[in-house]
Amino acid sequence: MTGPRLTPLVQSLPPTVPFVGPETQERARGRPFRARVGANESVFGPSPRAIDAMAEAAAEAWKYGDPESHDLKAGLSDRLGVPTEAILVGEGIDGLLGYVARLTVGPGDAVVTSDGAYPTFNYHVAGFGGTLHKVPFGMDDREDIDALLARARETDARLVYLCNPDNPMGTWHGADRITGAIAAVPDGTLLVLDEAYAEFAPVGTLPPLDIDDRRLIRMRTFSKAYGLAGLRVGYAVGHPDLIRAFDRIRNHFGMSRISQIGALAALGDEAWLGSVIRRVAAARDEITRIAAENGLSAIPSAANFVTIDCGGDARFAKSVLDEMVARDVFVRMPFAAPGNRCIRITCGTDEDLAIIAETLPKALEAARETTNL
Repeated sequence: MTGPRLTPLVQSLPPTVPFVGPETQERARGRPFRARVGANESVFGPSPRAIDAMAEAAAEAWKYGDPESHDLKAGLSDRLGVPTEAILVGEGIDGLLGYVARLTVGPGDAVVTSDGAYPTFNYHVAGFGGTLHKVPFGMDDREDIDALLARARETDARLVYLCNPDNPMGTWHGADRITGAIAAVPDGTLLVLDEAYAEFAPVGTLPPLDIDDRRLIRMRTFSKAYGLAGLRVGYAVGHPDLIRAFDRIRNHFGMSRISQIGALAALGDEAWLGSVIRRVAAARDEITRIAAENGLSAIPSAANFVTIDCGGDARFAKSVLDEMVARDVFVRMPFAAPGNRCIRITCGTDEDLAIIAETLPKALEAARETTNL
C-alpha cells in the first residue's frame, strides 16, 4: 500500500524547520530553562486589560473568529490613520509572509533577501518553488539596501525582503533611507518591509504610512511589544487592491475569536505598551553592560534583544551558545556571516538578567577552553 503522493516540489525540500523551539530543547535536555531569552518574546507579558478581555472571551471560544477581523481592523485603522481596506490581519508575520509568497511566487520566480535574514521568509518562498537570491549584510551589521535593490533589478524579483529594525542584528536604517529605498523598488517587484520591532524603534526610524504605492507592503505584529506571541496576531498595511487580493488565498478562519479580542484590548492600553518599551530599553542597557563587563561588545539595538559580538568566529560563538544552553539559558545566534560571530539575547526581567550576568562569564571561559581561544 503506497503512502501519500507528495508533489515533486515538496519531495525536493529538506525535512527541516526554520527554528527549533525552546520546548523541543527542553524535552531533549530533560529539564526546563532557567531563563527563556532566545525567541524575542516579551517576557513582560501582555496588558492586564488584554488578559481580562481574553478571559471573558473564553466562554465564547466555541464560536469561530470573525473572518474579516472587523473590530481589530477598525481599531488599527483608528490608530494608524489608514482605512480598513488597507489592512490585512493574519496569523502573525510568519503567516502573512506565507500568504504573500503564495500570492506572488511561483516555481522559479526570483526573490531577494539578505543572507542571514529572517529564515521563515525563506522557508515560505522555497515552499512555493521560488528561487532565493541572497546578498550579504553590510560590514556595519545592517542590511545592505543598495545591494538588495540591485539584485532585485538584476533578477526581475517578485519580492524583496527587508526587516527594519533588523532581526537578527537589531540594527536599523532611518526613515529617510527607507523612503528612498521604497522609491527605488523596481516596477513589478513588491518590497516586503518587516517592521516587527516598530514599537521599539527610535524616533525617525519609521516612514509615514503610505498606502498608495503598490510596490510596498508593511508588516507588524502583536507578538513583540504587546506580549501576545502565543496568540499569533500580525497585520499588514498596503494598497487596498493588494490587500483585497489576499482574500483569494488566505485562511479566512485563521484568526481565533480570543486572539482578535485580546489584540484589540492590548492595542487600547497605551500605558502598558509604554511601560514595556521602557523596561526593554533598560534591559538593553543592562545586557550591553554585562557584555562590556566580560570584554565583549554589544551591537546597538532598536529591537527587544541585543546581539553580542563574541570576539571570535562562528565556531567560538556557537560554543558560547552551547555553554549557555548547558547552563539552562536559552539564547540564539545569527545563522550567517558576519552575524554568526555573535549570540543574541532577548530582553528579560531583572531575574533573567541576573542569570545572564552569572552565566555568561562561565560560558565564555568554557568556550575558550573548548576552542583553544
